[in-house]
Amino acid sequence: MRVKLSDERKAEIADALVDYFAAEFDEELSAFRAASIVDFMLRQIGPSQYNQAIADARKYMAEKIDDLDAEFYEPEENGDSDRR
Repeated sequence: MRVKLSDERKAEIADALVDYFAAEFDEELSAFRAASIVDFMLRQIGPSQYNQAIADARKYMAEKIDDLDAEFYEPEENGDSDRR
């Protein structure tokens, strides 16, 4: 799987999940379970989010390449005007 998070980022997300469960469900979630949920969610939605990000980046780059002519086109002068 190409979607990887640093250990620090996983821990931050797991901590946020523990806080979320406490606030929203009035339920205590252990750090182990929170980390397991984070790993599960990465496996389940990580690839589709990664693929969507790649598709979005590809679309963005294609639009920018299509705009090259409009953005950077430099009109060429007729060669006759340079002969004096």
